[in-house]
This record gives sequence, C-alpha cells and structure tokens, in this order.
Amino acid sequence: MGLNEELQRTKKQIDEALKGILIEKELYQKKVLEAIEYSLFTGGKRLRPVMAIKSYEMFGSDMTEIMPFAIGIEMIHTYSLIHDDLPAMDNDDFRRGMPTNHRIFGDAIAILAGDGLLNLSHEVILDFINNNARNTDDFRRYNKALWEISRYSGVYGMIGGQVVDLSSKAIDEDELLFMYKAKTAALIQSALVSGALVGEANPDEIEHMRNFGLNLGLAYQIRDDILDMDKDKGIEKITYLTFFNKKMAETAIEEYSEKAMEELNKLSNRDTRFFVDLTKKLIDRNL
Repeated sequence: MGLNEELQRTKKQIDEALKGILIEKELYQKKVLEAIEYSLFTGGKRLRPVMAIKSYEMFGSDMTEIMPFAIGIEMIHTYSLIHDDLPAMDNDDFRRGMPTNHRIFGDAIAILAGDGLLNLSHEVILDFINNNARNTDDFRRYNKALWEISRYSGVYGMIGGQVVDLSSKAIDEDELLFMYKAKTAALIQSALVSGALVGEANPDEIEHMRNFGLNLGLAYQIRDDILDMDKDKGIEKITYLTFFNKKMAETAIEEYSEKAMEELNKLSNRDTRFFVDLTKKLIDRNL
C-alpha cells in the first residue's frame, strides 16, 4: 500500500474513533457540543494522530491501545486551532475553506469549545488508562505518554509557542526558532513519543523518535514559510524568511530533514519506511 493510501486508511480509522466521542448530544449544553463537532470534522488531515499510530506500530501491535492517545492529540490540536482563530489571537475568518468556529458560534462558545476539547482529550485517555491498565507497568507507561502529551501542549510547548507568536512583530531569530519548536514541532513530538511509549519502545528508541519529530517539525514549518512567503510579506509577518533568503531556507530544510532521517536510521531493527516516505512528502510539498 502506498503512502497516500495508508494515510487515508489511517485517517478513516481516526475519524471513526472521533465520531464515538460525542454520543450524548441532546443536552442543555448542546450548543458547545455542536461547536466541538463542527471543528473536529472540517477536513483536517489528522497528521498528528496518524503519526502517533504509525509510531506505535513500529513497536506495538494492538491498535486499540494507541487510539485514545491519538485522538486525544487531535482534540488538543483542534482546540488550539479554534483558539488561534479568535479575534484576540490571529483573528481569522476561515479555516480549511470553512468559516472559523467563532464566526459560526460566537467568541464565547468558541472559547468553551476549545476548553471542552482540551478537557475531553484527557478524559478519553484517562478513561482508557483506568479501564485497560493490566498492571503497574502498563499504568506507568500510559501515564508517561499522557504526561508527554500534556507537557508538549502546555506552557512549555504549544501554548508557550503561541505566546511568542502573539508578540511576533518584535521577536528575533532565536525567539522565532523557539516558537517553531514549541508551536509546530511540539505536537508532532507528542504524537511520536507517546506512540513509542505506548508501544513499549526502549529509552533510546523513544529519544530517536523525539529528535526525529523535532527536526521534522522545523523542516515542515520552514517549508510552510516558503509556501506562504508572498502572503506573509503582505501582512509583514515575521518568519524564517525575515532573517534568511529563500536559498538559505531551502538549505535549512535540507539540513533538518537530513537530521530527521539520521534519527530514523538509528532505528535499524524497526520498519521506518512510512516515516521516511512521509518526511519526503511533507518537505517536498509545493501546495
């Protein structure tokens, strides 16, 4: 099966799992549930939960074990997009070609939908842990995976990156790189590391996946900067191309990609073909 087919197959599994989250809908808080569902199903690629599942499959074999963590990461990602789009943040009217959540439901419900998704992500994962940990080793492994997800999405990860992004008119090169590590690479790392942890990878393998995610995330973000360079220039947005020319940015993408591949190569006894192909797809994209 080719990469695109595998991405679509796994995305379908993730979508089915997400559909099972909001079963009770005819409640007094129906409006926020509608807002959550709206943003969860507006055409996302499910890239991060796919990475969590594929990272797990390098080490483990029971899909039901990783799925709660994968969809938890997708709910965190979706909440972050709802909040990023708000007038107090990026003030965007459209996301994936559709009106943003606050344009449909209003600012207050959009805020609560994001809050609800963040909380639901932990409810889903903790429910799985409480009902499926067979022994103390399982319990510790699952909780470590949840801790990694929480850390990468919190003030030392994604939220920290968003704080810097809000002051992006006045940041320097070092702050920009921190923002890319925290806002873009962190959730990718959360997916890869949690997948490896749940799949019982050894400590060295977990660190290789962590470092792979960091370098892939940086290459991915700089590629975005090149693709969006004309639009970003028009709104005076500070990006990698504020400090470096396009040729230097292309070189940086190549260097980070090579570092990512080096980490995969260290997993010599694991099947890394999916991530090799995915890395090439993400860094070579022109849309």
